[in-house]
Amino acid sequence: MEVLTFTTPQELGAAAAQHGAEVIKQAIETKGAANIILATGASQFATIKHLIGQSGIDWSKVTAFHLDEYLGLSESHPASFRKYLKERFVAHVPTLKAFHFVNGEPDNPQEECARLGERIQQHPIDAAFIGIGENGHLAFNDPPADFDAEEPFLVVTLDEACRRQQFGEGWFNSLDDVPKRAISMSIQQILKSRHLYVSVPDKRKARAVQCALEGEISPMCPASILRTHPRCTIFLDTEAASLLST
Repeated sequence: MEVLTFTTPQELGAAAAQHGAEVIKQAIETKGAANIILATGASQFATIKHLIGQSGIDWSKVTAFHLDEYLGLSESHPASFRKYLKERFVAHVPTLKAFHFVNGEPDNPQEECARLGERIQQHPIDAAFIGIGENGHLAFNDPPADFDAEEPFLVVTLDEACRRQQFGEGWFNSLDDVPKRAISMSIQQILKSRHLYVSVPDKRKARAVQCALEGEISPMCPASILRTHPRCTIFLDTEAASLLST
């Protein structure tokens, strides 16, 4: 694992996008296609902005997945991750081959998990652009996370710390408005990505970063599992890195 620190979130996002773009272009060159994962939330604003600005990517050969979605939330809601990704990414890469969205309003959530699992197993991931939550979560795998689940997508219950983060970022009018369940990519599926690019800006993430990089590898800090991945790069700004010992 490599840890890189930058002065601002914009610099962090530009670096993550540049690193990931090289892997995307290499995958297209060697196998004719690339598959990626995109996260959402405030931490990913700069990374996605700079990724769509990278030159030399043939988006018509790129298939994308996203990590998670609230259950019971309409796509028109400001907090919808489908809305976020369509507006911030898909609209800017009109030649994109495909984007496999998580349906947050399925008739049967387990069937939706199975559908997504089948799709992603047909598209081995080259580059995953992800973040770390304030409680150390990866995707919506809150503590204690299931490190062993083999299913690619899971129905999960969101803990209060996770829900408070979503409210605190301004996506909801009240804590009670934040859904209590979601569909999330599993830890094991995230780790199957060939490269992980983890963008983590902001002082409020400092404790989670310290836990993930210097604490015990434990389901109580889901992001700590990133230390087991052979090609994981963590991109921090100085505030997110402020509690690290080195």
